[in-house]
Amino acid sequence: MDCMVSHPASARSSATHAVTNQAPPLAPYDASDDPVLLEGLRREGAGWAEEGLRRLGLRAGSAEAQEWADLANRHEPVLRTHDRYGNRVDEVDFHPSWHHLMRTAVAEGLAGAPWAEDRTGAHVARTAGGLVWGHTDAGHGCPTSMTYAAIPALRREPELAKVYEPLLTGREYEPELRVPTEKRGLLAGMGMTEKQGGSDVRTNTTTATPTAESGVYTLRGHKWFTSAPMCDVFLVLAQAPGGLSCFLVPRILPDGSRNTFRIQRLKDKLGNRSNASSEPEFDATVAWLVGPEGQGVKTIIEMVNCTRLDCVMMSATLMRKTLVEAGHHARHRSAFGARLIDQPLMRNVLADLALESEAATTLTLRLAGAADRAVRGDAGEQAFRRIATAVGKYWVTKRGPAFTAEALECLGGNGYVEDSGMPRHYREAPLLSIWEGSGNVNALDVLRALRRDPDTARALFGELALAQGADARLDSAVARLKDLLATASEAGARRLVEHMALTLQASLLVRYAPPAVADAFCATRLGGDWGHAFGTLPDAADVDAVLARALPGGN
Repeated sequence: MDCMVSHPASARSSATHAVTNQAPPLAPYDASDDPVLLEGLRREGAGWAEEGLRRLGLRAGSAEAQEWADLANRHEPVLRTHDRYGNRVDEVDFHPSWHHLMRTAVAEGLAGAPWAEDRTGAHVARTAGGLVWGHTDAGHGCPTSMTYAAIPALRREPELAKVYEPLLTGREYEPELRVPTEKRGLLAGMGMTEKQGGSDVRTNTTTATPTAESGVYTLRGHKWFTSAPMCDVFLVLAQAPGGLSCFLVPRILPDGSRNTFRIQRLKDKLGNRSNASSEPEFDATVAWLVGPEGQGVKTIIEMVNCTRLDCVMMSATLMRKTLVEAGHHARHRSAFGARLIDQPLMRNVLADLALESEAATTLTLRLAGAADRAVRGDAGEQAFRRIATAVGKYWVTKRGPAFTAEALECLGGNGYVEDSGMPRHYREAPLLSIWEGSGNVNALDVLRALRRDPDTARALFGELALAQGADARLDSAVARLKDLLATASEAGARRLVEHMALTLQASLLVRYAPPAVADAFCATRLGGDWGHAFGTLPDAADVDAVLARALPGGN
């Protein structure tokens, strides 16, 4: 018998697998460790919320919360149309991690809470909270966003608002379907689009038939993309005798019976997979009229303005999250004899991403400030908000996919595997440009605002004038914008709105950012000293100063 040397299986299997030159896990980290965020919070009137925001930032960056996000996306919602006895229930089951995320978000005031706070900056504080808590999972931001946005629309019907607003603005998360008035907190959704029209909601075919009871209707029809179907109430558009109208649809009726809300299927989406998006069917579904008949779009448009702001916010959040991930990897990974963070070309890429991220975050908080002041009766801010939110929605969400792709590439092959989390962020990014009006819809909305309400253009140029004379490239861009407005056309709407967005972002950075940031942004985005991809900043750009500001813990 030959003599053989025996080696333990564990030793053989690990002999070639010593792990070196890999970045450690990012978590735990502080998601609020961002001077751009904190400076904007104070500047827009919500400095009082800083302590709570920092606390939330530590929680968002904790290993526990990051695991919640991962699990909620790996274990997707499951539709359950019937119970074990055959009764129709139309419920969606979520992984416990989804409920942990939701419970935190609602308790932290990221749903309807700001509408109940008589404090300057309440809406800014909520947006800042979203910029931080969004470092976990984007999907659960959908029901919190719709709940927040439902309040101003619901106020068009004071009697309904009296009943539901105190519950929609509460900080208690109760996911079970029960009679709404028996719960301590509610969530609201929206049902606008139908398969034959999409964003063209005036072509909706869902009908609303008046009953003998004043203000009560029954709906019949099929909605195409209704997210978060486990919300307690929904704002829905339907064709009443007087035209397209807005209605409040509860899942559970006051007598405890289930309203007809048949979920035909859940959408198999590219991203946003922790969140359920559904096709509900209405058939003799009880609904209450919100606002006058025939004014459905006018009633619900305020809801759309709010959710558009949240799309900008979430895009800015994804930018910041993926930049932090890329910077963390570059700080700990070495190649070709040096750490990635020390290599000039990688520093150029990261600095270019940092400029884009700072511009997005700064604009987001400026829009939140405008929303907060508009709620309090500032007509000028209302006009600015009307146009600037559509501009920001178009541009910031449009930049998101390219940004997240570049940040993913900073991790190389490590970024392409699911365990890194980067593929989830990459799949999420296109959604924010599509929901609440795609790029074309928002660009055309800017044109309509300019043509219907001259105050919007005056408000925009009034904002830009605050930076006049500070940078010659910015002054030239403002002059160019005036020329573009004079010849504005539908075919050129994207080009106009892109220029508008870049000019607005540059003006904010010139006023508020360090000179190195403002100069590099104006040189590249306005001055043309830039390539067609991230990482093409000119040699004159102060990359060191940009990175020292952008990456937590320094270079």
